[in-house]
Amino acid sequence: MIVILKKDYNEDQLGNLKDWLKSMGLDIHLSAGANHTVLGLVGDTTVVDADLIRALSIVEDVKLVQEPYKKANRKFHPEDSVIDVGNVKMGGGNVQVIAGPCSIESEEQLCGIAQSVKESGATVLRGGAFKPRTSPYAFQGLRAKGMEILLTAKKLTGLPIVTEVMDVSQLDLFADVDLIQVGARNMQNFELLKELGRMKKPILLKRGLSSTIQELLMSAEYIMSEGNEDVILCERGIRTFETATRNTLDLSAVPLLKEHTHLPIVIDPSHATGYARLVPPMALAAIAAGADGLMVEVHNEPSRALSDGVQSLTPADFDTLMAQVNAIRPYAYKYS
Repeated sequence: MIVILKKDYNEDQLGNLKDWLKSMGLDIHLSAGANHTVLGLVGDTTVVDADLIRALSIVEDVKLVQEPYKKANRKFHPEDSVIDVGNVKMGGGNVQVIAGPCSIESEEQLCGIAQSVKESGATVLRGGAFKPRTSPYAFQGLRAKGMEILLTAKKLTGLPIVTEVMDVSQLDLFADVDLIQVGARNMQNFELLKELGRMKKPILLKRGLSSTIQELLMSAEYIMSEGNEDVILCERGIRTFETATRNTLDLSAVPLLKEHTHLPIVIDPSHATGYARLVPPMALAAIAAGADGLMVEVHNEPSRALSDGVQSLTPADFDTLMAQVNAIRPYAYKYS
């Protein structure tokens, strides 16, 4: 249930209303937008008489929310969320590009790529220290050593960093990471999501390989219900019957998510397509569709990459892509 307040309410009236609602065992999420102030009621709203609240002098309207996700719901928070990632603003019309290698292989490799993508216009550096792989024999990442290298690259370039966590036991290593990524395989690792919800750090939540949009939003709700509302959603392709690409990029997720949630939405065309040649057109399509950002894999020698080289752009190709992204930004679809 949401309560929409009139523009001329006073703070004493608001305080009395909140105290009354809390006395019914409800949690209250207040969202003050440019045009409306909204109270989102979380809990057993069957105890609430909507008509009684609607009759109050400070209340403009009361609406029931049917969706099972509340805090992630745009009805609770009409304005787009803008999330600070190491002083980089994501969401609310700020289009950002995350770039870097799939896996951290060495200090020389990561720092070289980091400097290159920064010069091309990337605003966040990615690099995998812990790598979930389908095969137990594939490269699993440098782990703690990889985290040290990532922090070195952050210090060198000044770029905020994002990397993937795989288990709660690893969280102590993420103290200086600006954006913690939850990979597709962990989207429904609810114990991990709840633990991340108790942290005061932005989370990049990737859509699961076979997950619906509502399931993605419910996973975001797990994080937000624990107190951490700084969640960025990432569409990285879903598994379908199609075998020509690694996954199927669901670009319709952008307008659908914009309808249902206030959270920023990033597109990962690298994992979605699995082929470097398909990354630029899908990246540009994502920007045109109104995505809040991109996550692109870049490697200085893709043919020698220890993971996902086939889908990685070279620094030169990434530089070309950034020029095209900057050209298309003014024509991106705007959601009201």
